[in-house]
Amino acid sequence: MTFEAQTMTETERQFAARAIRRKQLFRTISNVSIAVAVMLAAVYGFERLRDPTFAIAPRAVIILLILLNARQNLRQHKYAAILEKLTRPG
Repeated sequence: MTFEAQTMTETERQFAARAIRRKQLFRTISNVSIAVAVMLAAVYGFERLRDPTFAIAPRAVIILLILLNARQNLRQHKYAAILEKLTRPG
């Protein structure tokens, strides 16, 4: 089965165009999210070294959620890249 851009409705074309325009934004947000998660892990690790009673579990959940968000943004970047290839004329 092949995909043809001509079979898309105007709403679908607009959706694809928006996703394609935001492709680089998705990758940037993903990279920033990973950097924030690493930074938080380092800060929390340092705090844990300074204070052995420092609760790490709730903060680990925050880091996990940030990493899941980064993964979702990377997935959106990949979808936008595929949409760009599929909707390219020629």
